[in-house]
Amino acid sequence: MRKLFLSAAALAAVSAGCSQEDLQSGEASGEETAGVSGTLSFYTSQPDEDAQALVTAFQEQYPEVEVETFRSGTEEVISKLQAERQAGEVQADVLLVADAVTFESLKEEKLLMNYTSPEAEKIPEAFVDPDGAYTGTKVMATALVVNTKAAKSMPDSWKALTNEASKGAGIMPSPFYSGAAAYNLGVITRQEELGWDFYKELKANEMGITKGNGGVLEAVASGEKTYGMVVDFVAARAKQEGSPVELVYPKEGVPVITEPVGIMENTDNAETAKAFVDFILSEEGQKLAAEIGYTPIREGIAAPEGLKTLDEMAILEADTSELLKTREEDKQLFGDIFGQQ
Repeated sequence: MRKLFLSAAALAAVSAGCSQEDLQSGEASGEETAGVSGTLSFYTSQPDEDAQALVTAFQEQYPEVEVETFRSGTEEVISKLQAERQAGEVQADVLLVADAVTFESLKEEKLLMNYTSPEAEKIPEAFVDPDGAYTGTKVMATALVVNTKAAKSMPDSWKALTNEASKGAGIMPSPFYSGAAAYNLGVITRQEELGWDFYKELKANEMGITKGNGGVLEAVASGEKTYGMVVDFVAARAKQEGSPVELVYPKEGVPVITEPVGIMENTDNAETAKAFVDFILSEEGQKLAAEIGYTPIREGIAAPEGLKTLDEMAILEADTSELLKTREEDKQLFGDIFGQQ
């Protein structure tokens, strides 16, 4: 098991007769980082570079912490957690993956510690679990990405993926790998204007499927495909880097995930885990999210160029508890339509 340890400065302060409370407040040592140390195991579905940028910024503030990161698609991250649970020891301290439905499932299984960060006061209440099991960290809408060289005109509707002109020219991530795609599936199929008929029409229109959002972007940016369903920041970032792509928020609305963060119930480094969550939700952490290219969830911080804020989006909504109950059934129905498991 991982163990906490005190920094040299903290040990010196203890020798001088200071209390642990003094150390943590910084009154004795003069350092806000006292008591935040040791090894932190961080499981995430963020892209590698983004996860590393977050870890690096955190470690600059807390140099006594070593962060070990495991990164994969949300579904694979959760599979790893469940396998560790079955083996009797979950290794993760902090989890940051795609959507609230996933966290609701873990909360039901009592795998999450209840911790409401003081930084959560600046996060919209709708994105903070009332028990403190998890908190949203950013705003990520799934929208259309379009290859500007291949498309004759810019679409404004999800129906662009189902019309005759786009037959065989679209691609989307798999809900069996991507947590965002699994969430989108649940939300979209509960919209009267779209529903399961939308996915059946996608199949009839020879919609391609790839593992995750990165694969969708690569296919559209390269010209292999003309249209894709993708999380918005991926398309906006690619456009800024010079790829021939355009991001379109369909008029029917977009599903939104918040990539929540939570602390595992069995963590043996709770103080450092709390500090990590606090940093992600802090003004500094949210400005970092914006610099990387995400729409921050914290009030008062602007969205990056090319992305819309929550107030500017038409959001497709569905009941989270219902999505949790039907997630596996929804994925099975998707698999039946597309012949995938």
